[in-house]
Amino acid sequence: MADGDADADGAQVRRLMVRGTRRVVSRCRDFTAEALADWGWLPARSEAGEERVEDVLLLVSEVVTNACLHAGGPEEFVLRNGREGLRVEVADASSEPPRVRAPRSPALPGGHGLMVLDRLAGAWGYEARGSGAPGKVVWLEVSRVPDRPPAERL
Repeated sequence: MADGDADADGAQVRRLMVRGTRRVVSRCRDFTAEALADWGWLPARSEAGEERVEDVLLLVSEVVTNACLHAGGPEEFVLRNGREGLRVEVADASSEPPRVRAPRSPALPGGHGLMVLDRLAGAWGYEARGSGAPGKVVWLEVSRVPDRPPAERL
């Protein structure tokens, strides 16, 4: 599937092949911001929409950073924009699943990435890579904020 294609569910899909860890977090954030602009998430039409976009960019930073720190770096970064929202997928070569660290003070640096996913993503998880490729895909889903409050849609 090429960049910009639609998948079987009709979601718009963008892929970024990445190697290593140098500048990969900023590349994935920039790639995401550009896709969100193309897909109408930006400019946001409300404060809640702006917050949702900031959440998405923070979540991208967290999952890509985790791949860099714990899996040798991501190999593929995929965005799927569907009716329900956005799915972010980060594929790496490690078969080790994400592990939540023991609770610690939020004032201490590091070790809070999965807690951020728990709080900001609608859902997240991991699965083995398909097509016999080694490693896993860590994914997260974020719903899109409606353009107008429900009372105004009537």
